[in-house]
Amino acid sequence: MILCSNPSEQFKSYQSEIELAVSTVMRSKNYILGEQVSLLEEEFAKYIGTSSAIGVANGTDAIEIALRSLNIGYGDEVITVSHTAVATVAAIEASGAKAVLVDIDPNFYTLNPNQLEMVLTKKTKAVIAVHLYGNAVDLDSVLSFCKANKIFLIEDVSQAHGAKYKGKRLGSIGDIGCFSCYPTKNLGAIGDAGLVTTNNLDLANKVRMIREYGWRNRTSMFPGRNSRLDEIQAAILRIKLKYLDSDNQKRRDTAKFYYDNLSLLPIEFPKISMNVESVFHLFVINVANQKKLIDYLKKEGVMAGIHYPLPVHLHPAYKDRVVISKDMSVTEGIVKKIVSLPIYPELSHSDTKLIVNAMKKFFK
Repeated sequence: MILCSNPSEQFKSYQSEIELAVSTVMRSKNYILGEQVSLLEEEFAKYIGTSSAIGVANGTDAIEIALRSLNIGYGDEVITVSHTAVATVAAIEASGAKAVLVDIDPNFYTLNPNQLEMVLTKKTKAVIAVHLYGNAVDLDSVLSFCKANKIFLIEDVSQAHGAKYKGKRLGSIGDIGCFSCYPTKNLGAIGDAGLVTTNNLDLANKVRMIREYGWRNRTSMFPGRNSRLDEIQAAILRIKLKYLDSDNQKRRDTAKFYYDNLSLLPIEFPKISMNVESVFHLFVINVANQKKLIDYLKKEGVMAGIHYPLPVHLHPAYKDRVVISKDMSVTEGIVKKIVSLPIYPELSHSDTKLIVNAMKKFFK
């Protein structure tokens, strides 16, 4: 069976280094916010191109803490998309703010900047740009909107570790960047982990304080919480960070093989802007017969997925809790057509050929 993603295979790729790193932590007697976290923060900031990176417990916390560091909370509104992981909206709500959701661009499947003015109010404090599938939001347009209206830009880079926009790493362009390091991510831990990046030292210090009870010298200066990245996950991420660029290139190679061999089939691909260097966290296609294709591929030993099968605003938990723009037609239509094909660095060429052949047989 070919899985849609397979983090256990990446563990095997770097098993000896990871096991040595974990063993080193276990012998160090320092398990929380120690040397490994500090080194990861330093190395990740250098990689992304920011002055600071702060380790937190997971990607959802990264967004919530980012919002709180910007003094965004009750009575405030934050604009983002409904075509995203529920975590993006859950984090907004955890901060106390209200999520305001707009549609996606029909070509790129990321936030549609043309809808931002439609939902802007006096309560709007930030836009969360979700860099979906390893691609980037149209950051020039969103930055222009944010600057004109004096609101913050938060980048949700959970699916785009290492991707670039006009030569700059995502997570270094907005006021603050948020990363999930869930095991399936391009930079994935073996458990939960997250990172926050920024070029604002005051924001960085506040994020560090919020992640640990608002402490300064173990005195709570303001309400915080417990969202510490543990030493074991930091040590694992340090190993994987060394190989992130080469692993992302393997994803690009797989994506190119898909493009080269599936382009004549009756399917559509999300477009990628010339400004963007994608890292293909997911390889998504648009088809008319989604369920039949997924069922057929499963019979052929291929586990395809749907990212995401239900827009956040249609989840029962959020139907009456979020504000949506007047037109969500692209988001509501696309979820019935998208299919995620397997893609990860360890996916073999023979398996990729099997997937392509199965696709060709289905559409014959």
